[in-house]
Amino acid sequence: MTQFKATYQSPLGPIVMLADEQYLLGVWFDQQTYFGAKYDLDAASTDASPILSETTTWLDDYFAGKRPDPALLPTHPETTQFRRQVYQVLLSIPYGETITYQEIVAKLTTQNGQPTGSARAVGGAVGHNPISIVIPCHRVLGANGSLTGYAGGLDRKKSLIEIRS
Repeated sequence: MTQFKATYQSPLGPIVMLADEQYLLGVWFDQQTYFGAKYDLDAASTDASPILSETTTWLDDYFAGKRPDPALLPTHPETTQFRRQVYQVLLSIPYGETITYQEIVAKLTTQNGQPTGSARAVGGAVGHNPISIVIPCHRVLGANGSLTGYAGGLDRKKSLIEIRS
């Protein structure tokens, strides 16, 4: 299946977007940790893509403070079942709110009816989120409310939280 990439010029620096014909696969700040995940970005086409056009509009709205719904984009992170569950919890965090790693563990435990993961495992999932901003991993804080880890950098995380996004 053909993959498409484009670069979005955000107020916080360039963002590389990746999609195939059906799904948005990645949104990364340029050179962030785990940039490109396991994808071969050099092999991706730079031809026009409807999904990347939709993502560009979504990001325009996001940075304009319009709070677009992530469900408007057909996301499909290629990852484990556990990480997909973590990403579903992230998608449930309302704009302007945050959650801790331990609160995510508690939600997963309730959802699965048994202990599920640890704060460390959730941290790994959050840190490897291939669809930054859309799947709002920047809304996750440390146990004491501290800004901890963000693959795009703590300055960007702070800015994204200050946008109340």
